[in-house]
Amino acid sequence: MRRQHDHGGADEAPPFLKTPAGWVLCGFLAIGAFYLITEHTAHLFGALPWLFLLACPLMHLFMHGGHGGHGGDGAQQDRSQGSDLGGASGNSSAKEDRP
Repeated sequence: MRRQHDHGGADEAPPFLKTPAGWVLCGFLAIGAFYLITEHTAHLFGALPWLFLLACPLMHLFMHGGHGGHGGDGAQQDRSQGSDLGGASGNSSAKEDRP
């Protein structure tokens, strides 16, 4: 059985970026980004090596959520899931033998 409920379609406002003011804002931001990049290319390329170095610790901080971080729990979790990074071999009997 399906229930249908009324969200009040006429009362809901569209997202800001789909309004005329949102389109105008996106246009101004695109024009500003173009001029910022074309006028300051030398500064941008000068900062590029530092941005790559900054990306390393940022990726380290934000990308450890998938495997449990540096603790021992992450290694146990990887073993219990049977994850092998080289690709799945389809051997399900090895997973059943593990405690």
